[in-house]
Amino acid sequence: MKKIFLFFICTSIVFPIYSQIFDLNSEHPYKKVFVETDNFGASYLNILEENYNKVKNDSLQFSMLNDLAYYWHTRNLNTAYNFTKKGLKLTKEKNNRLWNGRFLITQGAILLRMEKLDSALIVLHKASAKVKQKDLPFLYTQLGYVYERKGELDKAVDYALVSLKLGIELNDKKHIALSYSDLSNIFWKRSKFEKGLEYGLKSLQVFEERKINDLDYDFTLYVVGNNYLELKNYEKATQYFEHAIVIGERYGFYNNLSDVYISQVDLYAYLSEFDKARIAGDNAIKYAELLDNNFMMMRSLLSIGKLQVLEGKYISAIRNLEKCIQVATDDFGDEFYLSQAYQSLGKAYAGNHNYKDAYKAFAEYDKLKNLIFTAEADLRISLLQTEFDVVQKETTILSQENQLKKQKVRQDLITIISFLLLLILSLLFITYRNNKKKNKLLQKQNKEKEFLLKEIHHRVKNNLGVVSSLLELQTANIKDPKIKEIMAKSQNRIYSMSIIHQKLYKGKNIAFIEMKDYFMDLGNHILDSFGANDEVKMIYEMKKIELDVDTAIPLGLIVNELLTNAFKYAFPNKIKGIIRIGLVKISNQVYELKVIDNGIGQNKSELKQNIGFGTQLITLLTKQLDGVIEKISDNGTTIKITFKSTKSIIDK
Repeated sequence: MKKIFLFFICTSIVFPIYSQIFDLNSEHPYKKVFVETDNFGASYLNILEENYNKVKNDSLQFSMLNDLAYYWHTRNLNTAYNFTKKGLKLTKEKNNRLWNGRFLITQGAILLRMEKLDSALIVLHKASAKVKQKDLPFLYTQLGYVYERKGELDKAVDYALVSLKLGIELNDKKHIALSYSDLSNIFWKRSKFEKGLEYGLKSLQVFEERKINDLDYDFTLYVVGNNYLELKNYEKATQYFEHAIVIGERYGFYNNLSDVYISQVDLYAYLSEFDKARIAGDNAIKYAELLDNNFMMMRSLLSIGKLQVLEGKYISAIRNLEKCIQVATDDFGDEFYLSQAYQSLGKAYAGNHNYKDAYKAFAEYDKLKNLIFTAEADLRISLLQTEFDVVQKETTILSQENQLKKQKVRQDLITIISFLLLLILSLLFITYRNNKKKNKLLQKQNKEKEFLLKEIHHRVKNNLGVVSSLLELQTANIKDPKIKEIMAKSQNRIYSMSIIHQKLYKGKNIAFIEMKDYFMDLGNHILDSFGANDEVKMIYEMKKIELDVDTAIPLGLIVNELLTNAFKYAFPNKIKGIIRIGLVKISNQVYELKVIDNGIGQNKSELKQNIGFGTQLITLLTKQLDGVIEKISDNGTTIKITFKSTKSIIDK
């Protein structure tokens, strides 16, 4: 319970003081206080008062006004009563019988706290004919309070039992908890503290399942603290009283705060901490005055009088106890607290050696005690307690039966789900096995297709080799050097394509060509064909880049033409030089090819004259690649081609 206490202290600090319990723009404009939310502070009554008139829906307006009326009784009974009269008038004008009955219950709850017990009984019985079954547990709880205040504890227990049965039937945890709380308080009044503690803790357990801090949960903390106090477990009593004060101060429950401070007077008096007891007594009086509640004022004066008797301040005790009895008017009705007042007054008179008045006070105490603690009442309460225990056992049995039913449903559900899972797993296994067979077949077919594609590339390479050989044989019989040059260029072009097919059938990937290795093979072949191995050095300034076949073939032909031009024009008279080939990716799907020589270069007039087939071929192939060509002649010649490759490209 200590952990729970600390939790509620923490939540009272962490949660914001103001909460959006009212939002006119929402589909659900009012979050019902202490039912749908407890995330707000003491200003919630002001929020309700400011906004209940703004809603158009009658039921919603009545609900807000009824909450406003009921919870004002925790601060000022007259204000609460005035709001109740507004609600009764409004519901009568709207001819709303149900809400009129609910306002009557609220009015009855306020009247009994104003010591108008008979009027409260009349109003509550009148309300019972108007409200629904779900409203009856709250109504019977208020009737129980009336009889408790009248000192008819057996009837109070009777109504608590009826409320409990209805709460169980309606699965209303709030009123189940409230019934246990009422019983705990009644057993405390009858000095049966062990039983009172048992029902009080049971009540708190049900309240905490709701996860809502409310007025009745706060009151039950106080009742449990009272039982611990009488059982002389002062540490536990202190803990529960402090917890009740935290909640009471957060929501402005002045009635509960007065209750707790009254009990703290007794607690600190037992502990001989009289200064703390006096402070608690002052707080009890303060909240009783704010409430304008004679019942709370009488009990506050009683606690202070009892404290002064313990301190030996008999004259002050007599003054406060006589005032306490005066506050308890003829309509007060609560013989339990009156009996305590006369008992303490008798002790004060005796301590002050006024034995005659002491005898009278003790005689009045005995008379009141006999009215409350009659053999008939004891028997009735014992019978009701037995009935309570039977109801609890029946509830436990019913709960166990429901658990067994739920367990059987779960087991049946698990069996069905297990069967379905087994069926699904079987289908998945069959599908997996079929897919595995299909995959094996597809892999076999892919291998066969790959083999066929490689065979095709091999044959294409061989055929291109045959064409190249035929051109070489034909060239041998040609005398004209210009025609020989054309034939040699054609051979190089064919070779540039045949290398690609060679790499495709020898490589692992039949769709992509690694360009650096390809350019190196092509460059070495052209070096050999021009016999320039000793004069020209080839440098390949690029990383390994794989391009698709459709891009690689035109790019290879372009490089072939550029290298041929470089060997032919850049290095006359076998002067030595360097040719650099670079290929880089500059952005997504955009590449840049550079072929740079440090030869003699060409002037603008030479560039214009040098528009042969090779140049035309380069231009056409560049367009095919959706590229742009740029020529720079400065300390050699630089050809830069920017192009796109829209197909998948792998960079290494």
